[in-house]
Amino acid sequence: MDKVTQYREIVQRILLPYVSHRYANADVENEAVFDRENDHYLIMQMGWQEGIRRIHGCLLHLDIIGGKIWIQRDGTEDGIVYQLEDAGIPKSDIVPGFHPAKDRPLTGYAVA
Repeated sequence: MDKVTQYREIVQRILLPYVSHRYANADVENEAVFDRENDHYLIMQMGWQEGIRRIHGCLLHLDIIGGKIWIQRDGTEDGIVYQLEDAGIPKSDIVPGFHPAKDRPLTGYAVA
């Protein structure tokens, strides 16, 4: 199995449990949106908080670009990067895309 195929499987395995995540103070559901052909992987949130505030947005957005996993958005409490590392993805293949390019060298992860 090549590296990109392996990364696709890891990303999907890590993201899918977020679909069943429930929130204590809101009627919000998470939905997986996977574009496997173009390597875009998102967890979207939608619902209502206290019946008056609409919740709709992206919790997680990961892309596979050039053989690396780009974290475009991470709205989790603990950070998805640790789960990627625990799954065997080296830091050199994880790009914190939500940081400006000038700051990425300071993170200890890939810059691009």
